[in-house]
Amino acid sequence: MRSVLIITLLSCYCAAYEAKVFSKCELARKLKTKGMDGYHGYSLANWVCMAQYESKFNTQAFNGRNTDGSKDYGIFQLNSRWWCKNSNQPSANACSKTCNKFLDDNIDDDITCAKRVVRDPNGMSAWVAWVKHCKGRNLSRYLAGCNL
Repeated sequence: MRSVLIITLLSCYCAAYEAKVFSKCELARKLKTKGMDGYHGYSLANWVCMAQYESKFNTQAFNGRNTDGSKDYGIFQLNSRWWCKNSNQPSANACSKTCNKFLDDNIDDDITCAKRVVRDPNGMSAWVAWVKHCKGRNLSRYLAGCNL
């Protein structure tokens, strides 16, 4: 009986932390419903492009290799030095969240934080991947076929 309880608890734990990987159109629809199309002057295609290069649309994407010791979390790779708090280092925590909140499959809080990021003077240039792969480019392919 005890082993059944342990297996049940472990399976619940694993299911709770299973990553969601969005399709580009699924993410575009979600972002559109949350008011991201045109938010602070950035088209929906910019957001989808950025998420493609930052996380491959994976809600559980994690980068723990930044040269300054900070880590990046979730679909938008929100940085622990500026946007969220982890237990290992000081943080500005401008989004008032613990970083692990950005690793679940509910991206509502990720979207709220991304909106906070672009309100800073750097805008979407806060994301290096956006600068390298999306800024100033034709991004129509990121919404192609999505019927938005």
